[in-house]
Amino acid sequence: MTPYNIGFVIEQALGHITHSKNLQAYAPLDPEVVPHWALIDFATEGLSEKIPVYRSNWSVRAGIRAQRQLSAISRTTNLDALFFHTQVPAVLSQRWLHRIPGIVSLDATPMQYDELGQFYQHDMGSPWVEKIKWRINRSCYRAAKQLVVWADWTKQSLVRDYGVSSDKITVLPPGVIVRDWLRPEPRSIQHKPAKILFVGGDLERKGGHKLIEAFRALGRPELELHLVTKDQVQQEPGIIVHNNMQPNSAELKQLYGRCDIFALPTFGDCLPMVLSEAGASGLATVSTAVAGIPEIVQDGRTGLVVPPGDVSALTQALRALVDNPEFRIELGARAIQHVSEHYDAEKNAERLFQLLKATAGNRSPN
Repeated sequence: MTPYNIGFVIEQALGHITHSKNLQAYAPLDPEVVPHWALIDFATEGLSEKIPVYRSNWSVRAGIRAQRQLSAISRTTNLDALFFHTQVPAVLSQRWLHRIPGIVSLDATPMQYDELGQFYQHDMGSPWVEKIKWRINRSCYRAAKQLVVWADWTKQSLVRDYGVSSDKITVLPPGVIVRDWLRPEPRSIQHKPAKILFVGGDLERKGGHKLIEAFRALGRPELELHLVTKDQVQQEPGIIVHNNMQPNSAELKQLYGRCDIFALPTFGDCLPMVLSEAGASGLATVSTAVAGIPEIVQDGRTGLVVPPGDVSALTQALRALVDNPEFRIELGARAIQHVSEHYDAEKNAERLFQLLKATAGNRSPN
C-alpha cells in the first residue's frame, strides 16, 4: 500500500513540545505513515522582535510560520492529511484545511483558556475582538474533518460554546510512556514516614506555595516534601528542593519511585503531563478540581481532589494518605490501571495515526 504523507504542524510551547517529541518517536513505527514535520517555534528573535503585532500576537506568529512551512513541504510532497496541534497555528491556516483533510487537536478551547487566563498572564480583548476570535476559531473547527481533544472537559466546551457535533470529536490525551515510569517492583505497604512529591516549574501557578503551607500544617517533622521546580524556595526542615532535575530523566523517574504521595494543588492547568507520570509510577495523587484534572485524578478512586487554594482541604487530603498507607497503595494501583488504559502515549499515538489515515480517506492516487 502506498504510504500516507501526513503533515504534522505542532506548536513548540510548554507541554506541547513533549507531545511532539513523542509523536516523532512513534511515527516511524507505522510503515503506512510518512511524517512531514512543521514545528512552530514560539520565540521571536532578530528582526521578528521588531515587527508590530507579529512579535506580540502568538496566533498571528504561529499562523504565518505554519503557512510558510506547509508551503515548503507542499513544493515537494502531495500531502494526504494534516494534523494541527493546537488550533493556534491552524486558525490562520484554514485554506490548507479546505484543500487537505485535517485534524485539529487542542488541550483547551479559547474560551476555556480565557477562564484560566489570569494564571497564564493572558488577558481577554474587548468584546468585539473576542467575538471575532470566536468566529475565526469556530470556522477553524468547522474546516477540520475531525477534532482531537485531551479531555472530555474540552469536548464539552466545543459542543456547548462552538456548536461542534460531538460525533466529530475524539478524546485522546497525549499521556506518557507508561512502561518507562513503572517502578521496577510494585509498591508494598510500609509503615514508615511518607515522602510527598511536587513537580512543577511555576511554583505559584502550580500551587506549590499552598502545598508548603499544608505541609507545615501537618506538623509531622518526620515527613519529607520534595519540590521539583525551577523556582527558588527558602530552605526549611523537611523540604528538599530539586532545581536542576530534567524532564523524563532517569533521576526524576527514580524520585517518583522513592516517593509515596504526589501533590499538585494547581490553580491553572488543562491536563498536566506530570499527573500521567505520577499515575504510571503508582503514586496516590492529590490535585485540584481544575479543567480536565478530575478525569485523570478520579476522586476516591485514583487519588483525591480538593478545591484550588483551599489549604485546609489540601492538608486534610494529605493527612488521609500519610496516615493510611494501605489506602494510598490502593489508590496508586488503580492509578496505574487508569493511566495504562487511557493515558499511554504509545497506545494513543497509534490511535491518532489510525484516525489520521481514516481522515485522509479517499485520497487522490499518487
